[in-house]
Amino acid sequence: MRKVKVIADSTNDLSFEILQQYDIDVVPLYVEFGEETYKDGVDIIPEQLFQLVSEKGILPKTAAPSPFDFISVYTKYIEEGMDILVITLSAKMSSTYQNAVLAASEFPKGRIRVIDSQNLTTGIGSLVMIAREMAEKGIEIHSIAQELEALVTKVKVSFVIDTLEYLYKGGRCNVIQNLLGTALKIRPIIAVEDGRMIVEDKVRGDKKRAIEKLLEKLFKNPQSIYQNRIIIPYSLGSEEDAELMKSMIQKELPGTEILITKAGCVISSHCGMKTLGLSYIQK
Repeated sequence: MRKVKVIADSTNDLSFEILQQYDIDVVPLYVEFGEETYKDGVDIIPEQLFQLVSEKGILPKTAAPSPFDFISVYTKYIEEGMDILVITLSAKMSSTYQNAVLAASEFPKGRIRVIDSQNLTTGIGSLVMIAREMAEKGIEIHSIAQELEALVTKVKVSFVIDTLEYLYKGGRCNVIQNLLGTALKIRPIIAVEDGRMIVEDKVRGDKKRAIEKLLEKLFKNPQSIYQNRIIIPYSLGSEEDAELMKSMIQKELPGTEILITKAGCVISSHCGMKTLGLSYIQK
């Protein structure tokens, strides 16, 4: 039986340390400022991204990896005799999934499986970690893929953002929602539902109140957390908020594995600074 190599796109938002520990290869998406194009996490990091936003006065656009980008990575591992499992950003948010599938069609059937996470950020990252843990146990690719496909709809991701400007100008939020968030100074809570981002709730008050709102559902049914693992993704400017959320979870759910990770440039491009998220999988 062939070994399984797990690959993700750069929106998985797992930390460099976790990616190294789990031996995950990453295919980067692109961040574009006018005529300038950067590979997410390779040519540009979030600190540089927000510096460019400040200097240029424009928001970046993002683009999916090309089929050739995936082919270049696939070729290496196919030649090494490995099967490949790829987990991507939601197909309803990006053409990343379609390009990964198109690239896979250039290789022998059954050697590459591509999973649409129907999610983003550490919602993808959670599935990536599970896939790698299963591969490490010697489980074959199709069984891993079947398990992940069963978990996709159970992944829960929500986040509170400081401003709707990035989502609105990126086409991810309508005009009315933008005006509500801006004029009334309400903190929007965004969730992923059916592969898309929706405004799930709006919280008036300070960041701690918004964090409490994010944690409400989690604390109502704590025994339902798959693998007892929670991931807290955050964008630049929310480091202290992430630590606060972690301490609140530890107090309520002692013994839970809690990972904190910084969002990459693509997620930051759409959510802006001071975004704080919560992700886990339900049993």
